[in-house]
Amino acid sequence: MSCRDQPDSRKFPEQGTTTMASIEREGVQLHYTVTGSGPAIVLVHSFLASSAMWEAQIAALSREHKVITVDLRGHGASGPIEREISIYDLVDDVLAVLDAEGIERAAWAGLSIGGMISLRAALKAPERVTGLLLLDTHAGAERPLKKLRYHAMVLAARIFGIRPFLPQVLKLMFGRYTLTHNERLVEEWRNRLATVPFPTIARGVSALSRREALQSRLGDIKQPALVIVGKEDQALPPAYSRELAKLLPRASLIEIPRSGHLSALEQPEAVTGAMLTFLGELQSSPRSKAVAT
Repeated sequence: MSCRDQPDSRKFPEQGTTTMASIEREGVQLHYTVTGSGPAIVLVHSFLASSAMWEAQIAALSREHKVITVDLRGHGASGPIEREISIYDLVDDVLAVLDAEGIERAAWAGLSIGGMISLRAALKAPERVTGLLLLDTHAGAERPLKKLRYHAMVLAARIFGIRPFLPQVLKLMFGRYTLTHNERLVEEWRNRLATVPFPTIARGVSALSRREALQSRLGDIKQPALVIVGKEDQALPPAYSRELAKLLPRASLIEIPRSGHLSALEQPEAVTGAMLTFLGELQSSPRSKAVAT
């Protein structure tokens, strides 16, 4: 079941009207937006964030592409996470959105859990993926010590809510430079994070903790990939991205200075420029088109 709303009255600089829409899957409303026309690219946000984190990229990308942004279940304007989920459930959510829009193939861009979703999409449904933009993400399983820490945080958040943990979360989300020099951005996302529902935190952490390692399977991904990471990323340090770029057969790596985990927000111009260059090369590559068919 899908519902396309009237065009949104908002206008991003130098871009067309954004259409807001939603579909229902498993009884959950999934909110998404569509902007522009051309080859499709779907943008998948970080855990605890929403599609709002891509606002700085949409204008430039939509000049030559159809840009789909999806609020993952439990995030943004989408419905709540009402059961235990896996990352593959989120892959299926995004595929359902593309199906609703009649999009057979798209480039997938994902940050953090969004990158984990995109990698699994390339393995599960390679015919649906033309290329990968993988930002501040990890192909491995969660480390045992991190699982324990996250489990303890979830237990405490059940009692006290997320607000007492926001200083710690923000230090993981943003790099040193941003925390020092961009207080407006940090404060904006402090306020956004404070509204994240507890089921999203608990079931999202559970899904992340139970993810499997993909390193041994990355050689099966034939699509071109660009791996982007903030040099100051503390949540998923650059070593993870370097490993990912090394193991993917057709990947390149860009490390963004003065950026932490949320690189698309912290250094939007650098990230957008890298994305546009990759997408331009993707569209001009005969081999890429052959892989996608």
